[in-house]
Amino acid sequence: MKFVVCLLPVIVFLLSLFLFDSFKLVGKMTLILCILWGGVAAVLSYYMNTFLLEQSEISFEKFARLLAPFTEEISKTLVIIFLVYRKKIGFPVDAAIYGFAAGAGFALAENIYYLLLLGEGHHFTLWILRGFGTALMHGGNTAIFGILLISGVQREKPFYLAICPGLLLVFIMHSIFNHFFLHPALQTIFILIILPGVFVLMFRRNNMQLQNWLEIEFSNEVNMLSMIRKGNFLQTRSGKYLASLKDHFAPEMIVDLYCYISLYLELSIKAKRNMMLKENGFKAIIEPDIGEKLLELKNLRRQIGKVGEMAMWPIVRINYREIWKLNLLKK
Repeated sequence: MKFVVCLLPVIVFLLSLFLFDSFKLVGKMTLILCILWGGVAAVLSYYMNTFLLEQSEISFEKFARLLAPFTEEISKTLVIIFLVYRKKIGFPVDAAIYGFAAGAGFALAENIYYLLLLGEGHHFTLWILRGFGTALMHGGNTAIFGILLISGVQREKPFYLAICPGLLLVFIMHSIFNHFFLHPALQTIFILIILPGVFVLMFRRNNMQLQNWLEIEFSNEVNMLSMIRKGNFLQTRSGKYLASLKDHFAPEMIVDLYCYISLYLELSIKAKRNMMLKENGFKAIIEPDIGEKLLELKNLRRQIGKVGEMAMWPIVRINYREIWKLNLLKK
């Protein structure tokens, strides 16, 4: 029974988060990767903490409150930093689910270690507190870090500046938890009340944000691509803006910019189409030539250079979310 209360809560919570993801943007293999990394992070943290404790002159109690939270949170969050850096996460709710998965993997490894180490010699209450309190704290902290990191990156902050606020916050939260300012039972009850509420609000906000992004941007892109293919693009405000660039760029560059806009719109529409199909329970459509078109867009982006890309910002701005969106077509 101690194994159930110690390990099951965090697994059930993670499974619930995955099932509540209506747009199904969280990949199963990536989710498993995060869980596995969490277990690896627990092992790394154990050896790092053992080494640092032996080298330092502070007591175990102070170490657990001040240094252990830092090493543990850094090790857990590395997988989220990697996924965001590789543009594999598009929205805060996805970052939260992946983050919770990494924290869950850490908590499972840690709790299994304590179960094997302590055996039967401790009161059943300890395992309840570890299963419902400590485990959910680990998952919740890494989820919060993921939300703050992806939010910072999407606001186009420098990557290292986007990392720091989330890391500092989760370190403080972990340290406060380890200080036991409240009785452990009260801390556990607090986590059980607050954490589900935070995720419910985040899911609602994320779904509204995603729906607005899909509906408004999808409609605009379809209209613009339709005007291009009908030969009426120059009659639009975007077309007139592109025509005005003839005074600043060579004719070959204007052609590349035109092809760049057209191809980007086509790929962006297909990516959003697949997202809407998955939301409604259908399989995504992957055309056989999609890889060639993505490579062509990459080459066009290289040809127009940074100056050409900046000139296109009023029409098409390739930021973090746009690259993530196009990466979905590779799957």
